[in-house]
Amino acid sequence: MSAAPTDRQPVESRDTFGRPLKSLRLSVTDRCNLRCQYCMPEEDYTWLPRETLLSFEEITTLTGVCTDLGVDKVRLTGGEPLLRRGLPALITMLRHNTGLKEIALTTNGVLLADEADALHEAGLHRVTVSLDTLKPERFKALTRRDTLARVTEGIESAARVGFKNLKLDTVAIRGYNDDELVDLIEYGKGVNAEVRFIEYMDVGGATDWSLDKVVTRAAMLDLLGRRYGRIDPLQEDSSAPAQRFRLPDGTTFGIIASTTTPFCATCDRSRLTADGLWFLCLYAKDGMDLRQPLRAGASRDEIMARIRSGWQARQDRGAEQRKELERLGIRARLVEIERLREDPHLEMHARGG
Repeated sequence: MSAAPTDRQPVESRDTFGRPLKSLRLSVTDRCNLRCQYCMPEEDYTWLPRETLLSFEEITTLTGVCTDLGVDKVRLTGGEPLLRRGLPALITMLRHNTGLKEIALTTNGVLLADEADALHEAGLHRVTVSLDTLKPERFKALTRRDTLARVTEGIESAARVGFKNLKLDTVAIRGYNDDELVDLIEYGKGVNAEVRFIEYMDVGGATDWSLDKVVTRAAMLDLLGRRYGRIDPLQEDSSAPAQRFRLPDGTTFGIIASTTTPFCATCDRSRLTADGLWFLCLYAKDGMDLRQPLRAGASRDEIMARIRSGWQARQDRGAEQRKELERLGIRARLVEIERLREDPHLEMHARGG
C-alpha cells in the first residue's frame, strides 16, 4: 500500500455517542529507559518482537487512512519514543500529510537534549515532557534511574531550539510529590512551559495504585490557591484532556482529572501500538489488529472500512466505568501483574498512555 498522502477530503466518522475521530496517539516503541512506579513498576518486561513493529512507512500509511476519516492531530508516544531510531525521519514523513494540523511528542526527556535540534528541523510542532519531581533523590526513587539532570537539560534544549507551547506533565501522587506542585509551577515559569497536573490513574502497570494516593483536582486547586490566591478556570471549546486555569499573574496551568472527573463524553482519541493494534480507549482490554491486513496487502479502502466500522461501533467510556466501580466500593487495580506478564499490550508503555 502506498504511503503517499492523498488529496481526499476527510469524511468525519462518529461513534455511538457522537464522538468524532480526531486525535491519534502513535506508540513507536514499547521500550523505555525509566522504570516509573506508576507505569512500569517491574525492572524486566516481555517486549514486543522487533519484527512485529510497524515500519515508518506503515505508520505513515495508517495515519493517512485515519486523516481521511477526520484525524487531524497525532502524538508520538512510547514507551519512550526517542528510543526509536531515526524518529525525525518519521516526523518528516508525517509532515507530508496535509490533513494533519499538529504533530506532537510526549517524552520523558532523558534523550531530548541530544534530539531537540533534529526534531525541530524535521517539523515537530510541540513537545510535552514528563516531570514528576524536581528533587533528584525522589526522581531516582520513582524512576530507578539517576537522570533528572538530563531531563531538565532536555527541557531547556527544547526551549532553546524554538519549540513553542512546551508542556510539562506531572502525575500527582499523595505522599510522593504533592508538596511540589508550587515548585513545579515556578519551574515551568522559568522555562516558559505550561505545567499539567495529572491525577494518578489506575491503568495498566499502575499495580501500586490506590484511591488514597490520588491527589484530586479539588485538592490541587486548594493547595495552589493557598499559595497564589484566586485561580480562574479558562473557558475553552476544546476536547483536550486538561482543564486549564489562570493564576493572578497570568500564568496558566492544566489539570487532567480523568480519575475523579472523567471526560469520556468528549474523548476523540484512539491509540495505535508500535505493532499495529488499534485501541479505542485507554482502559480497553482488546484492540483491532491493523498490521495483519496491511502486510497482507489489503487496499487503502479496505483498511479505511475496518477503521471506520470500528469507530462507528465504539461504545467505550472506560474512565466513567471505573468511576462507577468506585461508587460501588469495588474499585481496585485494573490489571494484576500476572495478567500484564501474559499480555504486554495491557501495559500503558505499549499503547502510549
